Amino acid sequence: MLPLLPHAFADLSEDFHTQQNWEGFDNPFVVTENSDLKNELGINNIDSQKLLNVFNGTDKIESLKPLSMVYSGHQFGQYVEQLGDGRGLLLGQMSSDDGLIDVHLKGAGKTPYSRFGDGRAVLRSVIREYLCGEAMHALSIPTSRALMIVGSDEMVIREKSEAAAMLARTAKTHIRFGSFEYFHYNNQPENVKALADFCIAQYPAYFSESSIGYEEFFRVIVERTAMMVAQWQACGFSHGVMNTDNMSILGETFDYGPYGFMEDYEPTYVCNHSDHQGRYAFKNQPYIGLWNCSALGHALSTLISEENQAEILQSYETIFQNTLAELYRKKLGFEETQKEDALLIQGLLDIMESEKLDYTNTFRNLTKALTANSTNELDSSIAKSWIESFQGRHLTETPSLDEKAKLMNLTNPKFILRNYMAQEAIDAAESSDFSKLETLISVINHPFEELEQYQNFASKSPAWAKDLEISCSS
Repeated sequence: MLPLLPHAFADLSEDFHTQQNWEGFDNPFVVTENSDLKNELGINNIDSQKLLNVFNGTDKIESLKPLSMVYSGHQFGQYVEQLGDGRGLLLGQMSSDDGLIDVHLKGAGKTPYSRFGDGRAVLRSVIREYLCGEAMHALSIPTSRALMIVGSDEMVIREKSEAAAMLARTAKTHIRFGSFEYFHYNNQPENVKALADFCIAQYPAYFSESSIGYEEFFRVIVERTAMMVAQWQACGFSHGVMNTDNMSILGETFDYGPYGFMEDYEPTYVCNHSDHQGRYAFKNQPYIGLWNCSALGHALSTLISEENQAEILQSYETIFQNTLAELYRKKLGFEETQKEDALLIQGLLDIMESEKLDYTNTFRNLTKALTANSTNELDSSIAKSWIESFQGRHLTETPSLDEKAKLMNLTNPKFILRNYMAQEAIDAAESSDFSKLETLISVINHPFEELEQYQNFASKSPAWAKDLEISCSS
């Protein structure tokens, strides 16, 4: 049986959650199973059918206290007073090498927070979330990950009739910025404090210094958020829905919906077709991260003075800028920091924007610019001038160019999860063909390797994919 323990969150009062069972499917089946994650969690001895039975609710773990969490949040800048787990349940916790980890079931049926929804997820959306969790993990970006996709023959209505599915998801925590906002805006300061105390006690690896006060608790959240967003920017990732209810207090990327890895470098890139104002455009993500931290700070105002909040929030930009600069330095293969690096980085980004170059491929092929005057992308006159400066900068450092090339290829991925790839895997899966999904998983799990047999996955998207729309319903 899965070594799943009751979640400590269940010990909080009913103000924080509703305990309930979930609705499995009549004819469930395994769409895919995460063998790598099973190994990491030490449960590779549990076969697929047993896991399926647990996640479908066929095999009961009597000691569990599954629950749906209540929270609110700012959605596209507007406060929504109650959201909550409308289609998910926090099943429990498991031990891992990194401490306790949440196990969550998405698409588990109606909860008190479903509003007018049916509480189900669709195969399309859970495949997208599964894929992005694996892609981000392989890129060393903190993220939720999924253990299994449970498929069904049950149909639900979205824009069209679609197959329902469930996602068994793991994360360090499912507590969000919006969890604190809910109690703040409902004038329950005692519950804001209770939740902060719970977090500090539950996650000592993150908040070990927080015994001196709630200021350090908030500071850690701000720092981890700034670092997470910097990692997004460095790899060209756009989340799409940076609402406060989608922001983890531990700086993990989760609640994947209309995300996108940017292809042609376009700072104004908006991956979410529903984001008509471009609030969550790629270039805005750093600002939105700070805005969300400020919203969290306001929710903690009964614990942290306005003055201390302001001081902590001021650190966000410095942490973000320093983290991003360091990531770009590694992407360009520099061992040391020099004054001209910022100009070189911005110069490259300007060229990519003006010439509409593929973000991932341009960085990956920079190794060619170490010894040559062009790459597959950088072949314009202005680009050649930049390459000369780039080469000169490398000559100021001692490591050999071959050594640098190897290090750059461990930082700049060859393969990213392009939206058309996910769509092709989804189209096949909806016809009960899961082979494309499995192939894609194999590719995105090895983003830095050459994988000669999968060279087509490193190509730019085909023309038809330019019009591919991803919305919040995804």
